[in-house]
Amino acid sequence: MKSLQENMAEFRKQLEKGSIQKAYQALMEYMMSLKNHFSNKYPDYSTPGSLYNGYMDMTYFSILPKSLKDRDLKIAIVFLYDAFRFEIWLSGKNKQVLAKYWKIFKESGWDKYRIVEPVKGVDSVVEHILVDNPDFSDLDVLTKKMEKGALEFIQNIENFLAQTAA
Repeated sequence: MKSLQENMAEFRKQLEKGSIQKAYQALMEYMMSLKNHFSNKYPDYSTPGSLYNGYMDMTYFSILPKSLKDRDLKIAIVFLYDAFRFEIWLSGKNKQVLAKYWKIFKESGWDKYRIVEPVKGVDSVVEHILVDNPDFSDLDVLTKKMEKGALEFIQNIENFLAQTAA
């Protein structure tokens, strides 16, 4: 295992090349434009707060469809750095909400998406990969894929919850 000093030396060497900063800035700009896209195109879905930049582990923003907000649930569009992919998560206002809905999904036997085991550090109930290994060469195409997958995920979650007494 490398020491902090060795990791920092490698970090500095990579930063001196300049690509990391440019890629990171472009990713932040894209995530912000995606957030704005949802906000402008779907005014019934609020997108509160700012973009969570993370620690180069994840970057995300929230979408709150009214039907989910009324249940203290929210949707997160997440970019995972290690996996280098976009995911969509069903999350909750707090740990109690997460536990309640985890139980509802788990006990139902629902298997449309991955139900996440509640462990420390997990902030989602249901997760789904939107785009694996995204192609950033055409952002319009990427946005359309993201939008289509997100709308389908939200609709499936809303349909499931409408059928339960949650």
